[in-house]
Amino acid sequence: MSEGPEFRAGFAAFVGRPNVGKSTLMNALVGTKVAITSSKPQTTRRVIRGIVHRPDAQLVIVDTPGLHRPRTLLGERLDSLVLATLTEVDVLGFCVPANEPIGKGDRFIAEKLAAVKKTPVVAVVTKCDLASREQIAKQLLAVSELAEFADIVPVSAVGDEQLDVLADLLTARLPESPPLYVGGVLTDEPEQVLVAELIREAVLEGVRDELPHSIAVVVDEMGPREGREDLLDVYAHMFVERDSQKAIVIGPKGSRLKDVGSRARHQIEALLGSRVFLDLRVSVAKEWQRDPKQLRRLGFYD
Repeated sequence: MSEGPEFRAGFAAFVGRPNVGKSTLMNALVGTKVAITSSKPQTTRRVIRGIVHRPDAQLVIVDTPGLHRPRTLLGERLDSLVLATLTEVDVLGFCVPANEPIGKGDRFIAEKLAAVKKTPVVAVVTKCDLASREQIAKQLLAVSELAEFADIVPVSAVGDEQLDVLADLLTARLPESPPLYVGGVLTDEPEQVLVAELIREAVLEGVRDELPHSIAVVVDEMGPREGREDLLDVYAHMFVERDSQKAIVIGPKGSRLKDVGSRARHQIEALLGSRVFLDLRVSVAKEWQRDPKQLRRLGFYD
Protein backbone atom coordinates (compact mmCIF):
# COMPACT_ATOMS: atom_id res chain seq x y z
CA MET A 1 0.00 0.00 0.00
CA SER A 2 1.38 3.38 -1.00
CA GLU A 3 1.72 5.89 1.83
CA GLY A 4 3.45 8.68 -0.09
CA PRO A 5 2.37 12.32 -0.27
CA GLU A 6 -0.59 11.48 -2.52
CA PHE A 7 -2.10 9.01 -0.04
CA ARG A 8 -5.39 10.18 1.47
CA ALA A 9 -7.24 9.06 4.60
CA GLY A 10 -10.28 10.36 6.40
CA PHE A 11 -13.92 9.99 7.31
CA ALA A 12 -17.11 10.05 5.24
CA ALA A 13 -20.53 9.90 6.94
CA PHE A 14 -23.68 8.57 5.28
CA VAL A 15 -26.71 10.57 6.41
CA GLY A 16 -30.38 10.26 5.52
CA ARG A 17 -33.79 9.45 6.88
CA PRO A 18 -34.47 5.91 8.15
CA ASN A 19 -34.41 2.98 5.73
CA VAL A 20 -32.75 4.65 2.73
CA GLY A 21 -30.03 2.00 2.40
CA LYS A 22 -27.13 3.58 4.30
CA SER A 23 -26.00 0.40 6.06
CA THR A 24 -26.33 -1.74 2.93
CA LEU A 25 -24.28 0.81 1.00
CA MET A 26 -21.52 0.86 3.63
CA ASN A 27 -21.34 -2.94 3.71
CA ALA A 28 -21.05 -3.04 -0.09
CA LEU A 29 -18.21 -0.49 -0.15
CA VAL A 30 -16.31 -2.20 2.68
CA GLY A 31 -16.82 -5.59 1.03
CA THR A 32 -18.16 -7.37 4.10
CA LYS A 33 -20.94 -7.06 6.65
CA VAL A 34 -20.04 -4.57 9.38
CA ALA A 35 -23.52 -3.08 9.94
CA ILE A 36 -26.81 -4.92 10.26
CA THR A 37 -29.56 -4.29 7.74
CA SER A 38 -33.31 -4.74 7.86
CA SER A 39 -36.45 -3.67 6.01
CA LYS A 40 -37.61 -2.18 9.33
CA PRO A 41 -36.95 1.60 9.66
CA GLN A 42 -34.48 2.86 12.27
CA THR A 43 -32.50 -0.37 12.37
CA THR A 44 -29.20 1.45 12.94
CA ARG A 45 -28.82 2.75 16.49
CA ARG A 46 -25.10 3.38 16.72
CA VAL A 47 -22.46 5.15 14.69
CA ILE A 48 -20.73 2.24 12.96
CA ARG A 49 -17.40 2.69 11.16
CA GLY A 50 -16.43 0.55 8.19
CA ILE A 51 -12.98 0.87 6.61
CA VAL A 52 -12.31 0.78 2.84
CA HIS A 53 -8.66 0.04 2.00
CA ARG A 54 -7.36 1.26 -1.37
CA PRO A 55 -3.85 1.53 -2.82
CA ASP A 56 -4.16 5.34 -2.78
CA ALA A 57 -6.41 5.91 0.24
CA GLN A 58 -8.13 4.69 3.35
CA LEU A 59 -11.79 5.69 3.45
CA VAL A 60 -13.47 5.33 6.84
CA ILE A 61 -17.23 5.25 6.32
CA VAL A 62 -19.44 6.30 9.22
CA ASP A 63 -22.94 4.83 9.08
CA THR A 64 -25.36 6.89 11.18
CA PRO A 65 -28.88 6.23 12.50
CA GLY A 66 -31.64 7.68 10.33
CA LEU A 67 -32.62 11.24 11.17
CA HIS A 68 -36.30 11.47 12.11
CA ARG A 69 -38.71 13.30 14.38
CA PRO A 70 -37.96 11.68 17.76
CA ARG A 71 -40.78 10.32 19.92
CA THR A 72 -38.67 8.99 22.80
CA LEU A 73 -35.52 9.88 24.72
CA LEU A 74 -33.72 7.20 22.70
CA GLY A 75 -34.84 8.92 19.48
CA GLU A 76 -33.58 12.28 20.75
CA ARG A 77 -30.18 10.78 21.58
CA LEU A 78 -29.90 9.12 18.18
CA ASP A 79 -30.66 12.39 16.40
CA SER A 80 -28.09 14.21 18.58
CA LEU A 81 -25.56 11.53 17.69
CA VAL A 82 -26.12 12.10 13.97
CA LEU A 83 -25.99 15.89 14.19
CA ALA A 84 -22.74 15.75 16.19
CA THR A 85 -21.22 13.49 13.53
CA LEU A 86 -21.88 16.01 10.74
CA THR A 87 -19.12 18.31 11.95
CA GLU A 88 -16.59 15.59 12.69
CA VAL A 89 -16.05 14.10 9.21
CA ASP A 90 -14.29 15.19 6.01
CA VAL A 91 -17.15 14.57 3.57
CA LEU A 92 -20.87 13.79 3.86
CA GLY A 93 -22.94 11.41 1.75
CA PHE A 94 -26.62 12.46 1.69
CA CYS A 95 -28.61 9.32 0.85
CA VAL A 96 -31.97 9.50 -0.92
CA PRO A 97 -33.63 6.39 -2.44
CA ALA A 98 -34.37 6.42 -6.16
CA ASN A 99 -37.71 4.66 -5.79
CA GLU A 100 -39.40 7.05 -3.32
CA PRO A 101 -40.51 10.68 -3.79
CA ILE A 102 -38.64 13.45 -1.99
CA GLY A 103 -40.39 14.12 1.32
CA LYS A 104 -40.32 16.43 4.34
CA GLY A 105 -37.67 14.28 5.99
CA ASP A 106 -35.31 14.64 3.01
CA ARG A 107 -35.81 18.42 2.91
CA PHE A 108 -35.20 18.69 6.66
CA ILE A 109 -31.91 16.80 6.37
CA ALA A 110 -30.83 18.79 3.30
CA GLU A 111 -31.29 21.98 5.34
CA LYS A 112 -29.21 20.56 8.21
CA LEU A 113 -26.43 19.59 5.80
CA ALA A 114 -26.47 23.01 4.14
CA ALA A 115 -25.71 24.53 7.54
CA VAL A 116 -22.45 22.56 7.74
CA LYS A 117 -20.60 25.06 5.59
CA LYS A 118 -17.06 23.64 5.62
CA THR A 119 -17.91 20.01 4.83
CA PRO A 120 -18.60 19.00 1.19
CA VAL A 121 -21.78 17.00 0.60
CA VAL A 122 -22.12 14.33 -2.09
CA ALA A 123 -25.75 13.42 -2.80
CA VAL A 124 -26.16 9.65 -3.24
CA VAL A 125 -29.29 8.36 -4.97
CA THR A 126 -29.56 4.83 -3.57
CA LYS A 127 -31.57 1.70 -4.46
CA CYS A 128 -31.34 2.32 -8.21
CA ASP A 129 -31.95 -1.40 -8.76
CA LEU A 130 -35.54 -0.77 -7.59
CA ALA A 131 -36.22 2.11 -10.00
CA SER A 132 -36.57 2.56 -13.76
CA ARG A 133 -34.20 4.80 -15.72
CA GLU A 134 -36.95 7.40 -15.95
CA GLN A 135 -37.46 7.31 -12.16
CA ILE A 136 -33.72 7.66 -11.57
CA ALA A 137 -33.48 10.64 -13.94
CA LYS A 138 -36.41 12.38 -12.24
CA GLN A 139 -34.94 11.71 -8.81
CA LEU A 140 -31.53 13.09 -9.80
CA LEU A 141 -33.25 16.29 -10.92
CA ALA A 142 -35.36 16.46 -7.74
CA VAL A 143 -32.29 15.97 -5.53
CA SER A 144 -30.36 18.65 -7.42
CA GLU A 145 -33.12 21.14 -6.55
CA LEU A 146 -32.83 20.47 -2.81
CA ALA A 147 -29.47 22.19 -2.33
CA GLU A 148 -26.03 22.82 -3.81
CA PHE A 149 -24.10 19.52 -3.73
CA ALA A 150 -20.46 18.84 -4.53
CA ASP A 151 -21.61 15.90 -6.68
CA ILE A 152 -24.68 13.76 -7.27
CA VAL A 153 -24.27 10.06 -8.03
CA PRO A 154 -26.83 7.26 -8.54
CA VAL A 155 -25.81 3.87 -7.10
CA SER A 156 -27.06 0.38 -6.36
CA ALA A 157 -25.42 -1.42 -3.47
CA VAL A 158 -27.31 -4.62 -4.28
CA GLY A 159 -26.47 -4.44 -7.99
CA ASP A 160 -22.90 -3.25 -7.38
CA GLU A 161 -23.50 -0.29 -9.71
CA GLN A 162 -21.35 2.86 -9.56
CA LEU A 163 -19.88 1.97 -6.16
CA ASP A 164 -16.37 2.61 -7.51
CA VAL A 165 -17.51 6.04 -8.75
CA LEU A 166 -18.92 6.88 -5.32
CA ALA A 167 -15.72 5.71 -3.59
CA ASP A 168 -13.65 7.88 -5.94
CA LEU A 169 -15.82 10.95 -5.27
CA LEU A 170 -15.60 10.52 -1.51
CA THR A 171 -11.89 9.70 -1.49
CA ALA A 172 -11.03 12.78 -3.59
CA ARG A 173 -12.34 14.95 -0.76
CA LEU A 174 -10.24 13.37 1.99
CA PRO A 175 -7.12 15.12 3.29
CA GLU A 176 -3.64 13.86 2.50
CA SER A 177 -2.74 11.62 5.42
CA PRO A 178 -1.12 8.29 6.30
CA PRO A 179 -3.55 5.41 7.07
CA LEU A 180 -5.62 5.87 10.21
CA TYR A 181 -6.00 2.12 10.80
CA VAL A 182 -3.36 -0.57 10.32
CA GLY A 183 -3.50 -4.29 9.67
CA GLY A 184 -6.33 -4.32 7.14
CA VAL A 185 -9.10 -4.10 9.76
CA LEU A 186 -12.58 -3.54 8.33
CA THR A 187 -14.24 -1.99 11.38
CA ASP A 188 -13.23 -0.65 14.77
CA GLU A 189 -16.38 -1.92 16.49
CA PRO A 190 -15.77 -4.25 19.48
CA GLU A 191 -16.71 -7.87 18.74
CA GLN A 192 -19.33 -7.91 21.51
CA VAL A 193 -21.12 -4.94 19.94
CA LEU A 194 -21.12 -6.62 16.52
CA VAL A 195 -22.45 -9.85 18.05
CA ALA A 196 -25.24 -7.97 19.85
CA GLU A 197 -26.18 -6.26 16.58
CA LEU A 198 -26.31 -9.58 14.70
CA ILE A 199 -28.68 -10.95 17.34
CA ARG A 200 -30.88 -7.87 17.03
CA GLU A 201 -30.93 -8.28 13.25
CA ALA A 202 -32.12 -11.87 13.64
CA VAL A 203 -34.91 -10.66 15.95
CA LEU A 204 -35.96 -7.93 13.53
CA GLU A 205 -36.38 -10.48 10.75
CA GLY A 206 -38.92 -12.48 12.70
CA VAL A 207 -41.14 -10.13 14.69
CA ARG A 208 -44.06 -7.80 14.04
CA ASP A 209 -43.63 -4.27 12.75
CA GLU A 210 -44.48 -2.61 16.07
CA LEU A 211 -41.68 -4.33 18.00
CA PRO A 212 -38.31 -3.31 16.47
CA HIS A 213 -37.91 -0.02 18.35
CA SER A 214 -38.65 -1.79 21.65
CA ILE A 215 -35.86 -4.37 21.32
CA ALA A 216 -32.35 -3.92 22.70
CA VAL A 217 -29.63 -6.57 22.93
CA VAL A 218 -26.71 -6.74 25.35
CA VAL A 219 -23.97 -9.40 25.35
CA ASP A 220 -23.39 -10.22 29.03
CA GLU A 221 -20.43 -12.52 28.54
CA MET A 222 -18.43 -13.91 25.62
CA GLY A 223 -15.34 -16.10 25.58
CA PRO A 224 -13.87 -19.50 24.67
CA ARG A 225 -15.19 -22.44 26.67
CA GLU A 226 -12.69 -23.82 29.15
CA GLY A 227 -10.79 -26.68 27.56
CA ARG A 228 -12.44 -26.07 24.14
CA GLU A 229 -10.52 -23.63 21.92
CA ASP A 230 -12.86 -24.47 19.03
CA LEU A 231 -16.03 -23.33 20.86
CA LEU A 232 -17.07 -19.82 21.90
CA ASP A 233 -19.76 -19.29 24.54
CA VAL A 234 -21.97 -16.23 24.08
CA TYR A 235 -24.48 -15.22 26.76
CA ALA A 236 -26.83 -12.46 25.63
CA HIS A 237 -29.98 -10.70 26.82
CA MET A 238 -32.76 -9.25 24.71
CA PHE A 239 -34.75 -6.49 26.40
CA VAL A 240 -38.31 -5.49 25.48
CA GLU A 241 -40.65 -2.99 27.14
CA ARG A 242 -43.74 -5.10 27.95
CA ASP A 243 -44.67 -8.65 28.91
CA SER A 244 -46.81 -8.93 25.75
CA GLN A 245 -43.72 -8.14 23.64
CA LYS A 246 -41.72 -10.79 25.50
CA ALA A 247 -44.36 -13.35 24.57
CA ILE A 248 -44.16 -12.32 20.91
CA VAL A 249 -40.36 -12.59 20.82
CA ILE A 250 -40.40 -16.02 22.48
CA GLY A 251 -43.25 -17.34 20.31
CA PRO A 252 -45.44 -20.42 20.83
CA LYS A 253 -43.51 -22.94 22.95
CA GLY A 254 -40.33 -20.93 22.37
CA SER A 255 -40.38 -21.47 18.59
CA ARG A 256 -39.56 -17.90 17.55
CA LEU A 257 -36.75 -17.52 20.08
CA LYS A 258 -35.25 -20.81 18.91
CA ASP A 259 -35.37 -19.62 15.28
CA VAL A 260 -33.80 -16.26 16.21
CA GLY A 261 -31.02 -18.05 18.10
CA SER A 262 -30.29 -20.37 15.18
CA ARG A 263 -30.09 -17.53 12.62
CA ALA A 264 -28.02 -15.34 14.92
CA ARG A 265 -25.62 -18.17 15.74
CA HIS A 266 -24.86 -18.82 12.05
CA GLN A 267 -24.15 -15.10 11.50
CA ILE A 268 -21.92 -14.92 14.59
CA GLU A 269 -19.98 -18.00 13.52
CA ALA A 270 -19.40 -16.43 10.09
CA LEU A 271 -18.22 -13.20 11.75
CA LEU A 272 -15.87 -14.79 14.29
CA GLY A 273 -14.74 -17.89 12.36
CA SER A 274 -15.52 -20.18 15.29
CA ARG A 275 -18.23 -22.55 16.46
CA VAL A 276 -20.59 -20.75 18.84
CA PHE A 277 -22.86 -21.77 21.71
CA LEU A 278 -25.47 -19.01 22.06
CA ASP A 279 -27.47 -18.64 25.27
CA LEU A 280 -30.22 -16.12 24.58
CA ARG A 281 -32.57 -14.78 27.28
CA VAL A 282 -35.48 -12.32 27.07
CA SER A 283 -36.26 -9.82 29.84
CA VAL A 284 -38.67 -6.91 30.29
CA ALA A 285 -37.21 -3.44 30.95
CA LYS A 286 -40.35 -1.29 31.15
CA GLU A 287 -40.28 1.87 29.02
CA TRP A 288 -36.48 1.62 28.58
CA GLN A 289 -36.53 3.97 25.58
CA ARG A 290 -37.72 6.80 27.86
CA ASP A 291 -35.65 6.03 30.97
CA PRO A 292 -32.19 7.70 31.18
CA LYS A 293 -30.84 5.12 33.65
CA GLN A 294 -31.94 2.17 31.55
CA LEU A 295 -30.63 3.78 28.37
CA ARG A 296 -27.19 4.07 29.96
CA ARG A 297 -27.34 0.46 31.16
CA LEU A 298 -28.15 -0.66 27.62
CA GLY A 299 -25.27 1.33 26.13
CA PHE A 300 -27.08 4.47 24.90
CA TYR A 301 -25.15 7.25 26.62
CA ASP A 302 -25.82 10.99 26.86
